[in-house]
Amino acid sequence: MQESRKVVYAGLASNVAITIVKLVVAIVSGSSSMLAEFFHSTADTGNSLLLLYGMDRSHRPADRGHAFGHGKELYFWSFVVAMSMFSVGGVLSIWEGVSHVHQGEPIENPFWSYVVLGFSALFSIGSLVVAVREANRRKGDATLLEFVRASKDPTVFTVMLEDISDVAGQLLALLAIFLSVKLHSSLYDGLGSIAVGLVILAVSFLLSSECRKLLVGETAPPKEVERMKQLMLQDEAVERVGDLLTMQLGPDDVLVNVEIEFRRQSCIDDLEQTIDRLEKQIQHEFPQVHHLFVEVARLSRKNRALPKVS
Repeated sequence: MQESRKVVYAGLASNVAITIVKLVVAIVSGSSSMLAEFFHSTADTGNSLLLLYGMDRSHRPADRGHAFGHGKELYFWSFVVAMSMFSVGGVLSIWEGVSHVHQGEPIENPFWSYVVLGFSALFSIGSLVVAVREANRRKGDATLLEFVRASKDPTVFTVMLEDISDVAGQLLALLAIFLSVKLHSSLYDGLGSIAVGLVILAVSFLLSSECRKLLVGETAPPKEVERMKQLMLQDEAVERVGDLLTMQLGPDDVLVNVEIEFRRQSCIDDLEQTIDRLEKQIQHEFPQVHHLFVEVARLSRKNRALPKVS
């Protein structure tokens, strides 16, 4: 989780550094694309703060009202971030672009717009490098898209996708301003704002889709579930492993409920020791499994009932 915080802090520092400057230049130059980029950076700054808030709340301990803790707080606030990108970044940028197409004025002095967008791109690329490095450390042989779809920690891929949309938006804004000045038409500046908005909408849709799956109770990765079954079957006291159900309660918190058919046990104490041994084996390889519940399906056919304890 500490690595995730570093990624979010890097994104926050980048966004704060350029948001106010974009607004000043947008007002001075009258560029719709620059104003769209200000909306974009404002949304990103707020999103970074929301992610940090969600991370703090997700670490609260379990209580009577939340027996399994508050890990899903992070998923909720990540979903809010996606909705913020949609409304503040995407919709406002498109609305501003449409308005500028109809009523905008050609840009007279684009110099500061070029300067700010250039520096903004450098800051965004720097933040993106931090996020991609952390993603590469976690994803193994998977592609970045596969990492986004499989990751249970939305903070890293949220910042990474935001930075990708930032860089794409800044390049689009640069192109739109250049064409607007070169061709003496506000049409291209307005279209650039619309294009930036569409990029933000696409990213927000992907983020909301992934966060929704985590929020409603996504399972642990199939490879991990299969490995858990293999570990249990390796125990000499296990005859068969039935349904193994998992739920992601947080980036580092998984609930497991498994149905097991055991071989003959001499007494209840032996069965308890077997279950305790299985739990330790699973948690040794998968420390994120904080809750493991075992349902005794039945014992081996040779002895379906435990002997009475004298």
